[in-house]
Amino acid sequence: MALRKWVFNMNTGNETYDSSWDEDNEELYDEKSAEWEERDWESWLSQNLTIPFEIKRVEDEEGFGGAKSKEPFGIGHTMEVLSIDEDDDKYGIIVAVREGRKTGYIPLCDVEVTSRDTPNFWPVREYVVWFANR
Repeated sequence: MALRKWVFNMNTGNETYDSSWDEDNEELYDEKSAEWEERDWESWLSQNLTIPFEIKRVEDEEGFGGAKSKEPFGIGHTMEVLSIDEDDDKYGIIVAVREGRKTGYIPLCDVEVTSRDTPNFWPVREYVVWFANR
């Protein structure tokens, strides 16, 4: 199995991001999972995300994605993350978002970054995978 690595420039400088944990390799995933349990996600995301960035909502608190919602900030909608707002006990990290001229708040665990080519893709992906498996 080839390991995928993604190179990007974060706030801390040039770094290589090893996304091999996202492959079908239980040993690598278990190593990363142990690291995630100790992580202060709100602080880590604040340091590793470049805001604003574009996301798409793929899930909501009622379950997995389905038909595109007609409501603002719903499933299937693309929006821009404006800030990390808070860490909620039930919904995890809440982000402030803008869709068109409306602003609102949604759980970060319900989204994916729209482009794999941005430095925000893997940090958000790590959080979403951790949150789903906690």
